[in-house]
Amino acid sequence: MISVQLSDRVKNLPPYLFAAIDKMKQEAIAKGVDLIDLSIGDPDIPTPKHIVDAMKRAVENPAHHSYPSYEGMLSYREAVAGWYRRRFNVTLDPKNEVLSLIGSKEGIGHIPLAFVDPGDIVLIPSPGYPVYPVGTMFAGGESYFMPLREENDFLPDLKAIPDAVLKKAKLMFINYPNNPTSAIASGDFYREVIQLANRYNIIICHDAAYSEIYYDNDKPKSFLEIEGAKDVGIEFHSLSKTYNMTGWRIGFAAGNKDVIAGLGKIKTNLDSGVFQAIQEASIIALKTDESILSEIRKTYQERRDLLYNGLKNLGLSLSKPKATFYMWVKVPSGFDSSRFVAHLLENAGVLITPGNGFGSSGEGYVRFALTLPAEKIKEAVERIRKIL
Repeated sequence: MISVQLSDRVKNLPPYLFAAIDKMKQEAIAKGVDLIDLSIGDPDIPTPKHIVDAMKRAVENPAHHSYPSYEGMLSYREAVAGWYRRRFNVTLDPKNEVLSLIGSKEGIGHIPLAFVDPGDIVLIPSPGYPVYPVGTMFAGGESYFMPLREENDFLPDLKAIPDAVLKKAKLMFINYPNNPTSAIASGDFYREVIQLANRYNIIICHDAAYSEIYYDNDKPKSFLEIEGAKDVGIEFHSLSKTYNMTGWRIGFAAGNKDVIAGLGKIKTNLDSGVFQAIQEASIIALKTDESILSEIRKTYQERRDLLYNGLKNLGLSLSKPKATFYMWVKVPSGFDSSRFVAHLLENAGVLITPGNGFGSSGEGYVRFALTLPAEKIKEAVERIRKIL
């Protein structure tokens, strides 16, 4: 029998946060815990019926049973460009400024391979999506973490980044509306990012997966709306959150044509594109009537208000989110992030996510997800009340 040895890059991987959360969940269920899971951002609302019906029709078309194109069907990329024009008043060339992705996670994980050499630096928000540093590590790059602090509205302090770091930086990841903090960014912040990118020749990668989950009709901006954004970077989007299509695995990147081409070269060699039937259904998704999306947002807003008011009444410190379906909450005195998560799981049967799983700057916080019905959220608050 051979001796199986993992590569150093795999040996050095930290445990994937959500795999660890899932393990905690399964262990609690095995013990018979009546679990309320508010940990992972997987929408419980079904994919809208008109999208499912479009998929049923498309999957029966034999033309879609062959290999898809690497960059995505032109009709899908045209639908993406049309969505950007309607939603953000941004003009994109679907032929060379839009690329299909097998979910935005795939594109985010792959883009460092296109532009980062060993020793290059990637600027990464902390707390932030764990795929940013993992993709960087796979490419041989070094992560420089930009702390997101409450006193700065959970925006990175770009002026605090040392000049020597900026000179070695190849990419910068930003993410607004933000996971996990729920913060949103202004046009002024994006303009500051663009100036920095031009000065130091840094590619900006904006993860905008939550742009359509917003409240009180306060629509978040796209990075690409800002003059000069397309000169320095791209934006990643996913249909997962907007249309409740997490399991479908489809998204897109849009923006600078040279950056899109570089990411496309990696994908051409590593995957064979998105199943065309899913692309066909996604064309219909991107044309979804705004009334359907408004109902989805209304559901999340009801849940947000319930959880915010409930936790606030318990004396916990938090801000009311303007976007995303997350709530970023300070842990009570006497706990750190992991101990508070364990306390709620063991004593209340409520599972949430420790802030330190998103990076060291997340210590002292936990994240709640609004992905269960209102009745379950009320019950979770009541259970927490009893143990606090």
